[in-house]
Amino acid sequence: MKIPSSIWTLLIGILLTLVSLWYGQNHGLLPTAATDEADLMDGLFNTMMVVSTGIFLLVEGILIYTAIKYRRRPGDNEDGPPVEGNVPLEILWTAIPAIIVLGISVYSFDVYNEMGGFDPHAAHEAPLQQQSMKMPGAAMAATLNDTPPSTEPNLNQEKSDEAMQDPATAAVPNADQIPQMRKEGKPPAMVVNVTAMQYAFIFTYPETEVTSGELHVPIGREVELNMSANDVIHAFWVPEFRLKQDIIPGRQTEVRFTPKKEGNYDLICAELCGPYHGAMRTQVIVEKQEAFENWIQEQLVASTETLNQAIAVNPEEISPDKFLAPYTKEMGIEPAILHQIHH
Repeated sequence: MKIPSSIWTLLIGILLTLVSLWYGQNHGLLPTAATDEADLMDGLFNTMMVVSTGIFLLVEGILIYTAIKYRRRPGDNEDGPPVEGNVPLEILWTAIPAIIVLGISVYSFDVYNEMGGFDPHAAHEAPLQQQSMKMPGAAMAATLNDTPPSTEPNLNQEKSDEAMQDPATAAVPNADQIPQMRKEGKPPAMVVNVTAMQYAFIFTYPETEVTSGELHVPIGREVELNMSANDVIHAFWVPEFRLKQDIIPGRQTEVRFTPKKEGNYDLICAELCGPYHGAMRTQVIVEKQEAFENWIQEQLVASTETLNQAIAVNPEEISPDKFLAPYTKEMGIEPAILHQIHH
């Protein structure tokens, strides 16, 4: 019994749908999803893979089928039959792609909005060269930059200080008492200021003034990064977080994420920022809250010890020329010259 072509079309359509759905969910092309936001991006990516796989198999299948079925047979030198246009078919292959594109656009728009695309604080105007290099530990990255460090005040810290001086803000002791900052019972976002420069990232925690060359964040807590660049355009990109945000000189950009898996993840600059662009990378360490707090305390202790060692103490209150005499002797400077300079 000959099977009608409509039944064959239905069976092939079902098979293509099942194969596309399976591959769209099992392609294995993405790294580990380490944030809540990564699930949103993965859902969109998997949907696009399902659609792309189905279209690819359908188009290539038709091409292979027609190439075999309608190939020229030996001894056949006749012209092919004239074929007129098929209006319903043309409408169909125009309408279906239009519906697919529209559907993916709406889905993408929703994901963009869910990830804070319309957050009014996503970008703020800022003066050029806005970050101060007075932060402890910043010299570590400054040695990698040929340009002199900026002496302008830290815009992020200034805005924080101004907000705390505002009576409306000062009247609220904790951010979790502000309804707009509560999200489904989650604690308020932890703010970290990020300074990008050739060729390093510097992270400052405003609550503790801890500064580090790597980003430590607690698992399960929303993190807000206020980012600015000292020189050229850089980019914050962590593949496992599914996040990429440009860091632009003269502007302050923001990105938020909620880590959900412990581990060390590579933070990569994804904008060509100079000859050593490939070396501009560091680590994002996602750890438990207790481990994060211990790390903060270690940084505070280390910072205090470093500052204490850097201070020259003159406990006996002797004159400067006598106090510096041992050092000037090593440098070959006569005490008389030092005395003249002093006066």
